[in-house]
Amino acid sequence: MTRPEASGPPDATRLGHLLGPHGVQGGIKLYVLGDPAQVLALKRVYVESRGWLSLRRAEGMPPNLVLYLAGVSSREGAEELRGLQVYATDAELPDLEEGTFYYHDLRGLEVYGAGGERLGTVSDVMDAGHQDLLVVDYGGGTSFVPLQAPYVEVPLAGGKPGAVHLTADAPAGLIGPEPGEEDGAAES
Repeated sequence: MTRPEASGPPDATRLGHLLGPHGVQGGIKLYVLGDPAQVLALKRVYVESRGWLSLRRAEGMPPNLVLYLAGVSSREGAEELRGLQVYATDAELPDLEEGTFYYHDLRGLEVYGAGGERLGTVSDVMDAGHQDLLVVDYGGGTSFVPLQAPYVEVPLAGGKPGAVHLTADAPAGLIGPEPGEEDGAAES
């Protein structure tokens, strides 16, 4: 689950986006970023440009879900929501098993290199298809780091992530300007 800054409410995590109608009674398919079971536990969701809507019910339709939202009772009503982003407040997401965390828990954490040097701060986690990427802000810009072993470790402190560490296996230069760039701008 990720959170683009511009579209959702504050302190919310993007759950996915609406694909299109399912049936004739207002059902709409949700492409889920993350575990669909987390969405099934919610009582309401925030739909981009529509605000908070009660979740009447949700049904599994692997790999997606079908949502039935308050105020959406026809295929035409569901069609109007196609392509919109769906969010939940971080506080309303269900508790996870011990030793696991939500991606929104990574926002704001410091990122350290294998030698312990501070490299930047996680501003977001982005769904990039087959792998998720950490969006890391550093002094001169933004870098995208694959959120996968063996490159990244996220040790827990008190059940929550405390920092993000790149391992010695991480390729050199993951965080910082591209070769040939200086101060965030390409040289001519």
